[in-house]
Amino acid sequence: METLARTCAAALLATLLCAAPDAPAQGTPEPLVPEVARIPLPGETTMVAQVFRPPGEGPFPVLVFSHGRAGTDFERRSLANPVLHGHARFWMGRGYAVVAPIRPGYGITGGPDREDSGARYNEWGACVARPEPQRTAGPAAETIASAVAWVRNQPWARPDRILLSGNSVGGLATVAACSASLPGVIGCINFAGGSGGSPASNGRMCEPQRIESLMAGWGQANRLPSIWFYAPNDLYWGAEAPTRWHAAFAAGGSPARFVGTAPVPAPDGHDLLRVGGKLWSVPLQAWLAEQGF
Repeated sequence: METLARTCAAALLATLLCAAPDAPAQGTPEPLVPEVARIPLPGETTMVAQVFRPPGEGPFPVLVFSHGRAGTDFERRSLANPVLHGHARFWMGRGYAVVAPIRPGYGITGGPDREDSGARYNEWGACVARPEPQRTAGPAAETIASAVAWVRNQPWARPDRILLSGNSVGGLATVAACSASLPGVIGCINFAGGSGGSPASNGRMCEPQRIESLMAGWGQANRLPSIWFYAPNDLYWGAEAPTRWHAAFAAGGSPARFVGTAPVPAPDGHDLLRVGGKLWSVPLQAWLAEQGF
């Protein structure tokens, strides 16, 4: 399981990562330069992942982060950075390594789109084709399982201290993977997780009960602690549907904590992870301390 060098010598990495950045403004941190790994997937294919490690030799606890889903094929194929570097810094500052896969159908990993839920909205935001969220969550969760298996074989990683986290579709996939009893996984963090929504709907997504049904099943299987973050001004899911999803999940006995944040100071609360750090960082740090993570 190959881990490529940190430098940008290889043309592959140059294409993905290494356009020379401008000198950072005074007081801003230096840009992070991740390692790039190739993670084996079933069927003799591989998935590219970015790896960020704190200073030292480790072994480190690890966060496996799952990105969201862009709305167009062009945007999906243009994905270069699967995790915000500021978010990677958040975890590195707490001693964690971060592994952020680029799932099949995205960016340099490429391949066919395996995660289309089938949801469609017209120009007025009305649903014209209903979503099948399992078509999204299933393949995405499988890639998380492959990433966890790869992490557990790395000499710099703690094989028994792996957290899962994800944003949007990555958050939904994280909840699904959290329920699969993956070896070494100790907890999960869901930022605005879901599938099949559209900002055009202004928070009135198509058939949110389909995700609620999935959550009920996953909650029956899951026993790991998790924390869920949603903003009320999320244009994809709205304020009410995520609370029902969490209730269905928690009804199975899962120790899942729901954090309904204040509105994100942006037009779309779906940007919670990117621009709402002051809203989620304090409760997340408290939860990490409480769990001993």
